[in-house]
Amino acid sequence: MWNGAFGYPFGKTCTSVDIFTITEIEGQGRQKGLEQKVRNKMYKADLLTKARVEVIVKDGECDGIIKAITAVAHTGKIGDGKIFIHPVDDAVRIRTTERGDAAIG
Repeated sequence: MWNGAFGYPFGKTCTSVDIFTITEIEGQGRQKGLEQKVRNKMYKADLLTKARVEVIVKDGECDGIIKAITAVAHTGKIGDGKIFIHPVDDAVRIRTTERGDAAIG
């Protein structure tokens, strides 16, 4: 079971996730960076460290995964993130040449 990504314990609610990638990235959203005072001098960080989580699931599992991720990641504040849903036309497991659902599961 996947126990967490950058503090988000998705594994407790997403036990059917077989394929995922977690990438630490930098970016900016509506919060437009961050200003911090260090030794009486203001510094602005335009790009904030974020986590990009990519999950591949079989058809029919998408709504459950969305509910699980939003339940864990939701704070109600700017910066909670977004979920983008993209269809995957096909998948190939290179080692066995399996395709489709067989390559995912």
